[in-house]
Parts: sequence; C-alpha cells; structure tokens
Amino acid sequence: MNTGPIAIEVRGARVHNLRSVDVSVPLRQLVAVVGVSGSGKSSLALGVLYAEGSRRYVEALSTYTRRRLSQAARASVDSVEHVPAALVLRQRPGVPGVRSTFGTSTELLNVLRLLFSRLGSHVCPNGHRQAPTIDVALERPLTCPECGVSFSAPGAEAMAFNSDGACPRCTGTGVVREVDEAALVPDPSLSISEGAVAPWSMFGLTIMPQVVAEFGVRTDVPYSSLTLDEREIVMHGPAEKRRITAPSKSGKLFELNFTYRNARTAVLEALNNANSERGLSRVNRFISTQVCPSCHGTRLSAEVRSTLVSGVNLAEATALTLDALLSWAPGVIPELPPSMTQMATNIVAELASNARRLVDLGLGYLSLDRAGSTLSTGERQRVQLARAVRNRTTGVLYVLDEPSVGLHPSNVDGLLGVVRDLLADGNSVVLVDHDVQVVRAADWIIEIGPGSGSDGGRVVTIGSVPSIGADPASRMGGFLTGREPVVVRKRAREDEMFSLGRILLSTAPLHTVHALDLSLPVGRLIAVTGASGSGKTTLVLDSLVPALSVPPPHVRSVSAGPIARVNVVDATPIGVNVRSTVATYSGVLDDLRRAFAQTPQARALGLGAGAFSYNTGSLRCPRCEGTGQVSLDVQFLPDVDIECPDCSGSRYAPEAFSILRGDLSLPAVLALTVAEAVHQVGDLRRVGARLQALVDLGLGYLTLGEATPALSGGEAQRLKLASELHRDQADALFVFDEPSVGLHPLDVRVLLDVLQRLTDNGATVVVIEHDLDMIANADWVVDMGPGGGAAGGRIVAAGTPEQVCAVAESATGRYLKEHLGRSG
Repeated sequence: MNTGPIAIEVRGARVHNLRSVDVSVPLRQLVAVVGVSGSGKSSLALGVLYAEGSRRYVEALSTYTRRRLSQAARASVDSVEHVPAALVLRQRPGVPGVRSTFGTSTELLNVLRLLFSRLGSHVCPNGHRQAPTIDVALERPLTCPECGVSFSAPGAEAMAFNSDGACPRCTGTGVVREVDEAALVPDPSLSISEGAVAPWSMFGLTIMPQVVAEFGVRTDVPYSSLTLDEREIVMHGPAEKRRITAPSKSGKLFELNFTYRNARTAVLEALNNANSERGLSRVNRFISTQVCPSCHGTRLSAEVRSTLVSGVNLAEATALTLDALLSWAPGVIPELPPSMTQMATNIVAELASNARRLVDLGLGYLSLDRAGSTLSTGERQRVQLARAVRNRTTGVLYVLDEPSVGLHPSNVDGLLGVVRDLLADGNSVVLVDHDVQVVRAADWIIEIGPGSGSDGGRVVTIGSVPSIGADPASRMGGFLTGREPVVVRKRAREDEMFSLGRILLSTAPLHTVHALDLSLPVGRLIAVTGASGSGKTTLVLDSLVPALSVPPPHVRSVSAGPIARVNVVDATPIGVNVRSTVATYSGVLDDLRRAFAQTPQARALGLGAGAFSYNTGSLRCPRCEGTGQVSLDVQFLPDVDIECPDCSGSRYAPEAFSILRGDLSLPAVLALTVAEAVHQVGDLRRVGARLQALVDLGLGYLTLGEATPALSGGEAQRLKLASELHRDQADALFVFDEPSVGLHPLDVRVLLDVLQRLTDNGATVVVIEHDLDMIANADWVVDMGPGGGAAGGRIVAAGTPEQVCAVAESATGRYLKEHLGRSG
C-alpha cells in the first residue's frame, strides 16, 4: 500500500495569466487540465508542474552536469510540494535529423538488426551463401563448406547504417549531393569574361577567367561555342598554378601566381565553408540531391544487404510497413534449424512487444525506413509516447501537451491504453487536451478559466467526470455529458448540396493512394476525414490544391467550376521573433502611430509617425530596443529572457507614456485586449474595422502587443483570415489542415462561425479534420481509408454526415454515429 503523498500541492501560481492559483493535483492518476484557448491551462501544466518537476530534478545533479543540460526557469509560484521528477511530451516535438528514421526513433530497428545478425543466412568473403546456424549466436567463426575460408558473421551493430553498415557512397543517408553542372553555366550564350561560369562570380573568384585563359580556354566567345576539351578544363581542370597579370586599385600591374579552381571545386569549397542558412542556400542552387545510386536509398552497404532471412534482406524488411513486418516475422521461425527455434522465438516476441503500442497508436501503416523528418507532429508525438511506456519508469510525472493531436477517434483508444500503462507502473499523468473522448477517460479534471487572457487564470471547478458534468459553472461539463448540442450550424440540404456547382477531380495512383474520382459541392463546408496515413493530405494538398493551378502529372483531369483561386491556411507560426505582434500583423499599428503623431503633444515635440515605431522610432525603449525583454547571462546556467525592467515589457521609453490620445498613450493601447481596443480606438475607421474582424474570429482576448510567434496554431490560422471575412469569395477555395487543433469545444463553435461567414460570402471550404464536432457540422464529408498506408488510400464514403454514418466500412462513420447519438 502506498503511504506517500497523494497529491502535488500548488500554492500561489502566477505564471502568465494564472491568478495566484491554489490547487491539488492527484498523484498516480490521470488528470486532465481543460479550459478554453488562452485560459491558462498550459501555464499550470507546463509552466508550473513540468517546470518545477524538471528544474528540481536538474538542480539535484552536480554543477558539472547541470552546465550541459537545458534547464527550465523557476516558476512564478509561492510553493509546489510533492512534485515528482517530470518529463514532457510536447505537442510539437523537434524535427529529427537526416539520419533518423521511424525504425531508429522507435528503436525497432535495433531488434530487426539483431534478428538479421543472429538468424540470417550470411555470405562468406568469396560470395558463398551459408545456412543459418546457432554458431553465430555462440560467436564462433564460420567456416565456408565450399571454399574453406573462416570468417565472423556481422554483429547487429555492424549492420547499422549509422555505423559500419553504412553505404560508403552516401555514408548512410540514402541520398547523394552532387554538383549540377548544368546549373554552373545558367546562360551558355554568355562568354566566360561576361560571367558565364556563375560560381566564380558568386564566390569571390573573379580572377578565375584570367587563370583559365592561361590553360588555353577562350574566354571571349559564348560558352556554347567552346570545344569539349575547353569545357572539361572549366568543369574539371587541375588545381595547378598559373601566372597572370592583375591590376591593383591604383592601376599598377602585378604578376601573380594563382591556383586554378574549376567550377565544381568552387562550389564544393563554398559548400564546405558555408556556416549559415543564407550561405547554404546560395550554394544549394548548384547542388542536386538524388537517391544514392549504390544503395538505391536503403542507406545500407552491399555486404549488409547480402544477408538474407527467409529470402528477404534487411533493406527489404525495413521497407515493409510495421503491420506487414509483424505478419512476416513469425514465419521466419519454422524455416530455421531446431537449435535456433528458441532464440528466434524470443527475438520475434521482442519485436512484437516493442511494436504493440505503436500499432495501438495507429502507426502500423509506417515503414521502418520512413525518414524521421517526414513524420507529422502527431506521428512524432506518438513515437515519444510509445517509447515512454517501453522505458517502464516509475514515480515520474508525465505532462502530455495535447496528445490527441493528429489522432483519428479510432486511435484515441490506443492512446488511453498507453496512458493506463504509465499509471500502472506507478507514474502520474497530467494532460492538457480538449478531445472529449480523452477527457472523459480522466480520473480527475481541473478546469481553468472561465474565459481567456485576463478573463481566465482561475480554477473554475475540479472533480471527477460526473461532478464536472453536473457543475453549472463548468464550460466543459455539457460536452462531457452530451447536454450540449453537436450540430450548431444550418447545414445544406441533401437536395440542394450541388446547386452552386461542383469541383471534379480524377487522379492516378500516388504514394499509397489509389486512383480516385472526387466530386465536391461548391460553396459548402467540406470535411475530409480518415485515419492517419489514409491519404487525406495526398488527396487535398498534393492533388486537389495544385490541380486548381498547375496540375501535377498524376492528376488526370480537373473541373474547377467557378473556383479561380485557392487559399491554403496553415497553422505555421506568424512572424519569426517577438517584434511581430497582433498589432503589426493586423495592420492597426501603422494607423495608430499616425493617429498619435497628430496629437497636439506630438506636434509640439515635432514627432512624426516614425517616432512611435517600437522597432526603429525615437520613442522605443533604449534598454531592450523595443523587444520588451532582455537576456541575462547567468554564467553556468542558460541565458534567461526576462521582462525589460525599464519599460516593464511595454517596448517604449517613458516619454511615450506622456503623449495621450484621449486618456490613453500608445503603449497603453497596445496593452489592451482586441475587444477592449474596439471601444477605445474604434473611432479610427480602419482600426475599428480590423479589430472587429479579430473579435469576429474569436480572438478578442489577445492583446495588441502580444508576440505572434507565441500564438497557438489555431490562433495563427484565424488571424491569417482577418482580411478575408468581408470579401466576396464565390471564386475561392479555402483549405484548412486540422484547424481545430488546440481548440476547446466552445472555441470549435467560434471556428465554425468563422467558416460559416466564409461560406456565406460564397467560399468553398475544405477542412482536413479528426474532430467529431467539426465533422458533424460539415455539409459534405469525404472519408478516406479504411485504414492507413497500404490499408487506406480509397474514398470509403462521401456524403452528408448521416450518410457517412450509414457506411459500415467507415471507421469515422462509426464514431460519428455514436457522437451524434450522445447529443442532447
């Protein structure tokens, strides 16, 4: 029986908008932290619980070790007691490097290499194939019965493409980067003297035309007129010295020895010396990346690929999907000698055990050789989660940041199974999520709110699912119990669905997607659904969107109807640094600066609109130079960014606060929320119209001075729409990739209102979605599947939500039918 603390006790939490929150967080249970966007739930879960759990663990280590670890800042909180060591699984895991694959990141490749090393049919140095033998596992040398040579079989590590098993041509990356000679001379009509050889002029080798002339190459005729021998010298000539005459700045002539650098060498030297993205981009115009011709992209050497298990080599096995690999592996055992049966059974069982949770999480459609950088954020997060369970930790606090992102409802059950495994090992799990299916499974719920920003930051209610459902103060409870209606917009009738026209698309097979024929109603809200890997992205972003501008080769035909333009609204962050704010992105800051420059005080001081810029103006804070924050060097610890002590984060010098328009200075206006600013500065016509558009988008809680890179993906998507709401969109198609990510069910309703306004203006709106509320409110649903990868790639169902519910093969339809049935 566990007699330790039963809860983490948080007192006086003031991170971001939390208002001195006091709360008890049960240990060894599944705790869901919920609330509308901007309510402060992530501030509690990540900014307090994770930050304190990880910081205290790191502080227990030696100073030497701490210097090599990234550390969380101390949370603004009076006290946090009984917090365990904490790990976080973030919504957006880092993008893996070029050597990462699905197999390496899940560590399944380690087991598969062991299988090939121990159970394989190896080849002797003279090319004779050996039968599988137990001697390999006993680490005995093998003797070839045909030629008598004695050799050792490769170990598992020797078969790794990140080690000795790498293809020597591409060093285990699967691709080769080669100089594209056609790009070196982009305009052959020019002579070498006129700059025909682009790398020489680009990389500071302007003397090379004179040097190459000393090799007998003509430099005053078009490059296209040069002989093959002359071109060979330009491209591959030797690095020999030649004496040339060059003028100094004063005009005096000097004789100098220069080593010739041919066009290819100029590019390769520039590539080796490039130390910035800008430098690399300049070189990359001369570089082509191609599949390695030696290993054909498998990353493995010929020696590694020579080992066979049941007639399959390691490259072919890693090219299988996880589902196919798990079907293949057990068949290996009967083909082996009896002495190897037990070892083979253990290895295959280990492979199946490590893969089980990945399959439960819906990743069975991925192949082990899939490049890690091509995995979606949801796929990478699920890999993290499966690894956490496999590590069998105990006593750890896992903080999961929206683990349902990218998950089809059919995969949520697998997610909850993984969480239960963490709890069964004695860990604690706190998750921030909006998915009702996930929240219903929680043992305890903490609801933060009630609103966003300054209207949030308080504990609204706490308790079990039934108690939250019965609490009238809860904004989530009605969705948990089914009191809240699911369908909240007037959908198009079936008989009028295509009355405004239709978009027709016919494609050939692409990736794992079969040949498709698609028909979409114009002027409607359309949801494209299906499990991860079912082909949604291929259908919409790789086929439909480009087909309406420049059709790719696999598009057989397209009829766009009235559609003349396509807007893809993605969730990428807006801006790259803190200088991009809601005020600058929405365009209101320019009008505000001009308005303040017209005040009597500004005129008396001779201040124009430029003086009010926090980026370059004379009124910006000199300490932080208008960023609102300064960086502190804390020696052994990581640098810490803090609010600027001179301007308190306002970005402006004290003089700016004395220039008033009405009762407010410009820094004071930027501290207002969008909704507050509508009332204070809405008399400026364009400012009022733009701010009202943000309110209509459900973004009234954002402050004008809020940095846009910090906005959530859903907030970024809606902010990008601000200029589109009042235009005639009858010729426009809008495409959204999971716009509901990070949205509370109430925020989903706001999003639906926004999409309704677009369709009211004539737009055709396509959303790629997993959220059942979004799908239920669509006019038309296209469901891909029935599974992922090779098991998907077809249109399983297309029609109204109710019609999709009636299709037995549709996994989306089954969950949608249950969801619609819950609605009160």
